[in-house]
Amino acid sequence: MRGVTSVLAAVLCGFALITAAWAAPLPTDPKKQTAWGLYLTAAEAYEMKQAQSDKVLFVDVRDPIEIMFTGFTDVVDVNIPFLLADRGQWNGEKSVFLMAPNPDFETGIAGALAARGLGKDTPVILMCRSGGTRGAPSAHALEGKGYERVYVVVDGFEGGKIKSGDQKNWRLVNGWKNSGLPWSYKLNKEKMYGMN
Repeated sequence: MRGVTSVLAAVLCGFALITAAWAAPLPTDPKKQTAWGLYLTAAEAYEMKQAQSDKVLFVDVRDPIEIMFTGFTDVVDVNIPFLLADRGQWNGEKSVFLMAPNPDFETGIAGALAARGLGKDTPVILMCRSGGTRGAPSAHALEGKGYERVYVVVDGFEGGKIKSGDQKNWRLVNGWKNSGLPWSYKLNKEKMYGMN
């Protein structure tokens, strides 16, 4: 019996170490926190997707037009935007189009899982541009709907802004693009929202 207990303890310890390998620190901003408390850096998201492949759903939650101009990684499984640019509404304060919630966001996630023969117990990774504005809010849209493990990529696709100097406000600090991970400006039509 003692041998079985030791083996079980070793297995559980190994699982805890594997899970901890994909665990970015808790964001300090409460608005960026989720009910699951699961956070990844872009590099950790890449490692998790490589290790677990089709047992993880990796979702780019940005508007497809934004992706067209900022870049894309074919490592993601699907693009399901959390917010879409509303070309009929203008934000005069910021001089941009307003972003409206995608009414099909949660059903898109559920559909992407079902299309792959996966359930809501499957880990779902959500990635936006910087990890803040749409990452946690897109996870909030899945809360209370049966999803068991939803991760947010805390540094997003483009990463954070430089705080000072000649390149102030340039997104060169971290994120998918700045971590040496695979990406390009070429989109995969099969994965883009509205095309699949």
